[in-house]
Amino acid sequence: MERIEHNEKFLAQLKRHEGLRLEAYICPAGALTVGYGHNCDVWPVEGVEKEGDVISRVRAEELLVKDVAGIAEDVDFRLPWWRGLAEPRQAVILNMAYNMGVPRLLTFKRMLAAVFDENWHRAGVEMLDSKWATQVKGRAAELARQMVLGDWE
Repeated sequence: MERIEHNEKFLAQLKRHEGLRLEAYICPAGALTVGYGHNCDVWPVEGVEKEGDVISRVRAEELLVKDVAGIAEDVDFRLPWWRGLAEPRQAVILNMAYNMGVPRLLTFKRMLAAVFDENWHRAGVEMLDSKWATQVKGRAAELARQMVLGDWE
């Protein structure tokens, strides 16, 4: 089985959720951001120092691949059991980690406990009962359905 961070369905879904912005901007959390949600304050990008700086589509793709790999590695370290999930459920975990960061994902203790226990309905409920869900709205609803059903949305 291919690693989820290389799965085309996952990458297409993440790109759709994040959106592509080749011109750097300040995200709602206050970070200088470019590409598919790449945080330039945490991981600087050569040539991107302020709002309005531009990268190529190729560079955005490179940043996405590198970011996803690093985040997956962190999830591997902190939640070693997650690779045993079905691909669509692994994708939910990695998508959430990409969106909010692994430390914030780990605050979803009831959701993660439900996933570990394979209580998919409870996991979906816990995902939607969060500040994150009110912030990302449709993304959260889609990912919660994907977690509950175990199928790609």
